[in-house]
Amino acid sequence: MAAPMVVVNISLYLLQATSTMIVGHKSEISLAGIALASSIANVTGFSVLFGLACALETLCGQAFGARQYEKLGSYTFTSIVSLLIICFPISLLWIFMKNLLLLFHQDPEISEIASVYCLWLIPALFGYSVLQSLIRYFQTQSLIFPMVLTSLTGLCFHVPVCWVFVYTLGLGTKGAALSISLSYWLNAVLLWFFMRHSRVCKGKRVLVSMEAFGHMRNFFALAVPSAMMISLEWSAFEILILISGVLPNSKLETSLYNLIFALQSGSFDRCCRKTSMSIT
Repeated sequence: MAAPMVVVNISLYLLQATSTMIVGHKSEISLAGIALASSIANVTGFSVLFGLACALETLCGQAFGARQYEKLGSYTFTSIVSLLIICFPISLLWIFMKNLLLLFHQDPEISEIASVYCLWLIPALFGYSVLQSLIRYFQTQSLIFPMVLTSLTGLCFHVPVCWVFVYTLGLGTKGAALSISLSYWLNAVLLWFFMRHSRVCKGKRVLVSMEAFGHMRNFFALAVPSAMMISLEWSAFEILILISGVLPNSKLETSLYNLIFALQSGSFDRCCRKTSMSIT
């Protein structure tokens, strides 16, 4: 199961990497701006949502191991609702991103580009919340093929759409961020469609229910520590990008650090699922 999940994770990561490369053809400062914005977005937004969703690896894993299949859908909907709520304060932070970057003595031109990118990336937060919750839902059941198929579909959709938005429509940085948002939402919608109509998900489907609010306490008890660990892990490298922004040649340094990070593939250990099923 590890190899297909590596494909899923790399496909999702390549959405931002592709946008960075496409915008990077415009100018050096555009590349630096979107590189800085991607790093800030990862640390303050996507890492938090990713970490919170990891709580489902325990909750859904235990439910699946105990054959309490109806709880899979209930826990997943709890995660979706909880993560969507968290998106609002993160969005507020991103709206004032320019002021925060200037407060940390970042280059004004780069800060302007980064703030515009983050602003147009806000819809991606909500799509990412739904997507990560559904990924944990499918992963718990070892339904890997749908995730591989939808993630590759999203990547194939993203590349031409990003190019059209950035160059054909002349949206530049805005188009790069918007294409990521559309790709996340496309991936999430495809997984939701599979979950609703596939026979293998019968009896385990995610249903809209008020019961989700009853599980929030247990969810956040696991999600908050998980989010803290994931955020610190992601920040370990991303903080270098922020520091590079105060160097003399900040445009080049910021771009270079991000490209180095793009060479790393994110392979994640999936033993959490096996462990949670074993301790039921």
